[in-house]
Amino acid sequence: MTDRSISGAISNGHERRALQPRTPGSVRIAAVGDFHCGPDDVGVYRELFARVNDEADVLVLTGDLTRWGALAEFKVVVGELADVTVPIVSVLGNHDYESGHVEEGSRMLRARGVHLLCGDTFELNPTVGFAGVKGFMGGFGRGMLTPFGEPETKSFVNATLNEVHSLELALRRLATPVRVAVLHYAPIAATIAGEPEAIHPYLGTDRLAEPLDRYSAAVAFHGHAHSGTLRGTTLGGVPVFNVSLPLLRRERPGAMYYLYDVNATARADAPKVMSVG
Repeated sequence: MTDRSISGAISNGHERRALQPRTPGSVRIAAVGDFHCGPDDVGVYRELFARVNDEADVLVLTGDLTRWGALAEFKVVVGELADVTVPIVSVLGNHDYESGHVEEGSRMLRARGVHLLCGDTFELNPTVGFAGVKGFMGGFGRGMLTPFGEPETKSFVNATLNEVHSLELALRRLATPVRVAVLHYAPIAATIAGEPEAIHPYLGTDRLAEPLDRYSAAVAFHGHAHSGTLRGTTLGGVPVFNVSLPLLRRERPGAMYYLYDVNATARADAPKVMSVG
């Protein structure tokens, strides 16, 4: 498979090139979102996903697995993941909600063995755990929408705050010293850079970054912003990666996922704060 990552290192993890040896004591994560399976995608991704068995320890999906959230599309997703033997951790995206079949689609994914997170957690091993939510919109910095005025505005902001609270609770529940966050919407503005400014408020909100910093997440992955930027960091130094498939293929033609090594040698009694180098 083509080389999919950009060289570089972070104190609590490393971006890796596919053919490089794994960092000793690390867990290798393959992450991707926004591959939007439709009825005509049967067999398109199956072999590419199967390669993850040799290249990573866990596959992370950051939502928008389907085009319209139709049950036939969820069935295609399950088929494309059929040969993956490593654990799969996923959240859903806005496209997956479109047709109103979230509950049945979620059952199909879970029956396949996908660890579907909606404020839930998954512990890969005693050291590395995952917390995931879809997230929501709301804007960034001074442009963030506040719960003022009409009930409709307050309801919109409340939906965002509920997602933030779910992420916070999930990160708090994780007993593992290394916490990985999985989102669909962006938690920082840096990884949506490149998208038209007019749609930035619809791509995420930095309210989602607060729990990442509070619970010293090792890394966070999201999708949704197809024309965004690969990487950025929260104010607290948590590395964040936009792993939308269109973006990855712009960076590395032929990519199917992004590879990242997270340090899995942390002790339960070790300091949780991890700085960016």
